[in-house]
Amino acid sequence: MKTKYPFCIVLLLALVLASCGGGAPVPEASDAPPPVEDAPPPALEPSVDPEPTAVPEPDFVPLPPDAQRMEFEASDGASLVGYYYPASVPDAPVVVLMHWAGGDQTDWQNNGMIAWLQNRGVGGIQKSSRQSAIYPVMPEDTSFAVFTFDFRGFGESSGSFSRDGGLLDAKTAYEFVKTIEGVDPSRIAGIGSSIGSDGVVDGCAEGCLGALSLSPGSYLTLTYSDEVKRLDAEKKPVTCIASEGDGTSAAACNSAAGTYYKTVIYPGRDHGDELLQQPNIPEGIGQVILDWLMIVFEMDV
Repeated sequence: MKTKYPFCIVLLLALVLASCGGGAPVPEASDAPPPVEDAPPPALEPSVDPEPTAVPEPDFVPLPPDAQRMEFEASDGASLVGYYYPASVPDAPVVVLMHWAGGDQTDWQNNGMIAWLQNRGVGGIQKSSRQSAIYPVMPEDTSFAVFTFDFRGFGESSGSFSRDGGLLDAKTAYEFVKTIEGVDPSRIAGIGSSIGSDGVVDGCAEGCLGALSLSPGSYLTLTYSDEVKRLDAEKKPVTCIASEGDGTSAAACNSAAGTYYKTVIYPGRDHGDELLQQPNIPEGIGQVILDWLMIVFEMDV
């Protein structure tokens, strides 16, 4: 027996089946993933120049030890002649040597002072017996540049000597040595004999660190003790050497005083350059000079 359904029910079922469909729904365009765009290139780091390669400085080549003749003028126009003796090390201190009235600048060669200060030892040259008798062995690798000159009216310098003129010469020599190529203008000191022993103190100013006097006597118009006091106030070491029988010089040494001042009085009557000449060289005088050098230039013995 067949069951008959009402027409309305059959129609309803047909509509339901039609609405459901047979396949999965197709997504609309708005549901699609966004298109893939090309990524921007990575930012470039700023270029950095490499550190410049340091160029090594050439090794120091010392000038020959031989004297270099130099002409210069005092502030009043007097023509002076000096000689520069280079050191064996760079930036070496400079010692200005001022001679006595009994000779000229060549005395510093004769008494061995120049060669001792330079301490070059080139060509196998050994110290002379005279030099060895006066000066102790210079510390290894220690070498001083040296400048000598003739006061006006002496040696190669022109004019006639006067006390006022000698003072100008001393001051000018200190200033001139600062202009020499390779010289450190802040590391200068002076050693002088007789008139030169006053000159190294009287002329010591900016750049000059101290002085050593062999037999001073206030010979260049200024009072020795006053000039020592001036240098002592500036903490500049001064050493004064004289013989007890050399009245003027011993009195000059003993008249001065100061924290940075030293007096050494030897027996005898020798004056100035005689203290560095045979046969009566005072014992230990070379060591006194070396000790002063080490102090004034703040060096180790």
